[in-house]
Amino acid sequence: MFPLPDKPTAECIPANATKNEFSQEERVLLLCAAHEAIGSALESREILLDAPSKHLSESRGVFTTLYLHGELRGCVGYALPITSLYRGVIETARGAAFDDPRFRPLTREEFPDLKVSLSVLSPLFPISAADVTTGRHGLVVTMGARKGLLLPQVPTEQGWDRIMFLKQTCRKAGLPEDAWQKGASLEAFTAEVFGEE
Repeated sequence: MFPLPDKPTAECIPANATKNEFSQEERVLLLCAAHEAIGSALESREILLDAPSKHLSESRGVFTTLYLHGELRGCVGYALPITSLYRGVIETARGAAFDDPRFRPLTREEFPDLKVSLSVLSPLFPISAADVTTGRHGLVVTMGARKGLLLPQVPTEQGWDRIMFLKQTCRKAGLPEDAWQKGASLEAFTAEVFGEE
C-alpha cells in the first residue's frame, strides 16, 4: 500500500483572486483523494467515490496537474461540471497519471515523489479578447469542432502577455494562432488553484 502524504500544504491563491471557496480541510481532503486515486490504481484496488461533504459533492469543472521533481508529469481535467468535484478529482488524477498522451504512464517508483496541484473551475463565461487578464482568467477557444483550453496559471508560468496567451490557446486547439481574431469564440473562467509545495 502506498502511504498517503502528510497533510499537503496549500499554495497561496493569486492576489487578484476573490475569497477562497475551499477551506484548508477541504483542500487537504481533495489533495489526499488525488494521491489515493493514483496509489489505488497502481495497486489495483478500489476506493470510495462518495464525496465526504455536500460541498465537495457539487458538480464542478476541475483539472489535476502532476509534477515530478518540479517538472510537469501530467495534466487532465474537465472544463465543464460533469460530475461531483470529489469524483472529478479522483478521475482526473488517474487520467493525469496514466492517460495524458504527452507522457508515459506513471510508475510505482515515481509515485512517492509526486506533487499534485488542483484547479477548481468557475462556470465558463463569454469574454472579449480585450478583457482577458493573464493570471486571472483561464481561456477556452472554440472554432468549429476544435477547442483548446489553458488554465489561468499557464501564462504566468510561461511569462506570456495577453496576446501570446490568446495565440497559445488557439494553438492548443489546433487552430492558427490568429483564430481569436478570425471568428473563434472565446470563453473564460477563473480557478481556485492549490497544491503541494
